[in-house]
Amino acid sequence: MDACQELLVTIQEETKRRGLPTLLEREFNFIDGNATDKSDPYKIRLLQWNVLAQALSICKDNFVLCPDSALEWDSRKLRILEGILQYHPDVICTEEVDHFEYLNSHLSSISYTGIFHPKPDSPCLYCKNSLGPDGCALFYRKDRLKLLHSDNVGIKDAEGQLTNQVAIYCLFEIIGVTADNAVEDQKTKFSVLVTHLKAKYGFEELRYQQGEFILDYLNRNALEWPIIVCGDFNADQSEAVYQSFTTSDIGLYSAYTKLSKNSEEPRYTTWKVRYSADGPAETCRTIDYIWCSKDSVEIKSLLDLPSEEDVGKERLPSLSYPSDHLSLVCDFKLV
Repeated sequence: MDACQELLVTIQEETKRRGLPTLLEREFNFIDGNATDKSDPYKIRLLQWNVLAQALSICKDNFVLCPDSALEWDSRKLRILEGILQYHPDVICTEEVDHFEYLNSHLSSISYTGIFHPKPDSPCLYCKNSLGPDGCALFYRKDRLKLLHSDNVGIKDAEGQLTNQVAIYCLFEIIGVTADNAVEDQKTKFSVLVTHLKAKYGFEELRYQQGEFILDYLNRNALEWPIIVCGDFNADQSEAVYQSFTTSDIGLYSAYTKLSKNSEEPRYTTWKVRYSADGPAETCRTIDYIWCSKDSVEIKSLLDLPSEEDVGKERLPSLSYPSDHLSLVCDFKLV
């Protein structure tokens, strides 16, 4: 049993002791019909997840169907770690992290290294139960990947003004793979950017501007290598920012469209019921994505999305799942 599995077992034993139900079960779908060769040195597993800021879950989000006990930090922190460790990803991209030190202390004990970029004016700081500012966090396995470059990016609007949204950009090299020529070198290095765009209805234009800034950043800094862009875009497929990513000159595709014969996004990546002025309001839509370079990143498998029955009548979060967003996990190969 490796260190990751040992920590996972310890956490699962603690959740059982606390009387929590089994974490929402999900399976991998293999795109070519066959399981990915775990020994393939070019295969990378990546997890994308808005883990739900603890302060916001209690202070502002008003999850009317979620039991109060499901939002207690002593339980949620275990479930978040469990939701990451069960897949043992090589790269972990997360948003709404207001508990970086907790995650980093545990993940660093099993050979992960973490990078955190908080929002300049995090709403978590205005909550009585604040654990600190929320932001994006990226972790990677230092036994599998070498960090060649990283950049904490402040996202600007069309007028060049900094917004309250951020991104982390990293360039990685796969350890233990020797490149004999320029073509093979393309298979050993790849870049990852994680971000979280502006939330709420009425900010569609700002999200579009933020997306344009990210695409321009990648055009200027990352075209030499395969690109992965992860994040909670707070935008469904009807929004301009989604269209700009699908039609960008960079050449990106949304990984989870590979689950559909018609190349459609899944029905939902978030499903919640919040209180509103008109009473309980249910939201069920896809706003989380993993974008990949068309010519150099091949998806081998994807973690499926649970059914409505599995999500349950309380929707998300719940005692069986710690966030209002579902994690996205893919195995990809550099080609």
